[in-house]
Amino acid sequence: MNQEKKHEFKPKLRFPEFWDAGDWEIKPLGKLGELVSGLTYSPEDVREKGLLVLRSSNVQNGEICLEDNVYVTPEIKGANLSKPNDILICVRNGSKALIGKNALVPEGMPLCTHGAFMTVFRSQSAKFIFQLFQTSAYQKQVDGDLGATINSINGSNFVKYKFYVPLSQEQQKIADCLSSISDRITLEAQKLDTLKAHKKGLMQQLFPAEGETLPKLRFPEFQDSGEWEEKKLGEVCDCIVPGRDKPKSFTGDIPWITIPDIQGLRIYSSVSKLKLSVDEIKECGAKIVPKNSVIMSCVGTFGLISICEQDLVINQQLHAWLPNPKINNYYLAYSLILQKKQMERMATNTTIAYLNKSSCNAIKIPLPALIEQQKIADCLSSLDELIAAQAQAIDTLKTHKKGLMQQLFPSVEEVKG
Repeated sequence: MNQEKKHEFKPKLRFPEFWDAGDWEIKPLGKLGELVSGLTYSPEDVREKGLLVLRSSNVQNGEICLEDNVYVTPEIKGANLSKPNDILICVRNGSKALIGKNALVPEGMPLCTHGAFMTVFRSQSAKFIFQLFQTSAYQKQVDGDLGATINSINGSNFVKYKFYVPLSQEQQKIADCLSSISDRITLEAQKLDTLKAHKKGLMQQLFPAEGETLPKLRFPEFQDSGEWEEKKLGEVCDCIVPGRDKPKSFTGDIPWITIPDIQGLRIYSSVSKLKLSVDEIKECGAKIVPKNSVIMSCVGTFGLISICEQDLVINQQLHAWLPNPKINNYYLAYSLILQKKQMERMATNTTIAYLNKSSCNAIKIPLPALIEQQKIADCLSSLDELIAAQAQAIDTLKTHKKGLMQQLFPSVEEVKG
């Protein structure tokens, strides 16, 4: 006991009513609640409807997600029914990265239990404990349990995890504060999903369906402008070939771009830390892709599209296209995003599906007049700006919550006891 008292801590930030409440006390999880074991079931127990079995796939970004569900017969033996505010935890998985991920079971859930590769931590202070499980102190203890090859957490070890905790009233205050921020993040994420869904639906309306020459939705000033043309990509763009080989060195200032670098419609020099000199570009047999060109993934993954915001170089998994003056580059980018199925049909399938230059040249693009292209591009670009702003707002909230948690929980390099 005397040894443990040496490790008492206070957080850097504390609500005023708890300034004089004393130090936090270190406790093992076994003193804060109990584990509820999961259900072992066989394929014969699975039903289209029945008792929901929560699994690892039902835990997404710290929340319960009901998109990939498994049901078993309600009469099955050994099922421990879940309760609101149970903390669902992944304790065994083929992917070590998923071990320890968790979510709070919300109110209003359908009748459910959890699978054998999961466990539930049940506590009177569940909302506070759940916030503890989002801290580095929790992750460090999970990582220490796994070692080099083990992909599971033993329950008897899990209940020995130790955390610094305050009195119950302060626990509740912290949980309420952090939960309110989490609720705001969830709400803003729903707004982001709504914006993305709106954009997706709008794109399907603004471009003609395959085999048609007119879109379902057209701006009023173009209602009488006639049918759209259909052109092959090679007829309206110049292809810029990628390098033959990976460069041996990177000593310049021209970005070297690969598929993972394509994270949005605009690609900037800052996305890649690998940058080439003119001599290094020549050595690997590449050409500089001019600013405003459209980049397209063509190996394995199709439909990743981006526009260069500066000159750059691409690797062999990408193709680049410089549109002629009769086609707007943003319109082309949006149009190509919708051609993913066409690309998949045209791909050469070997070990990895790919599109060669001639296949890319043959991709068909619907084209209205340049002024209508601009109108469509402006409309969708404005939506992209709203989506980017919403995503930034969510990131700001997450950063705020992370910083607040670092202040509200005592800062320690490792939990000792």
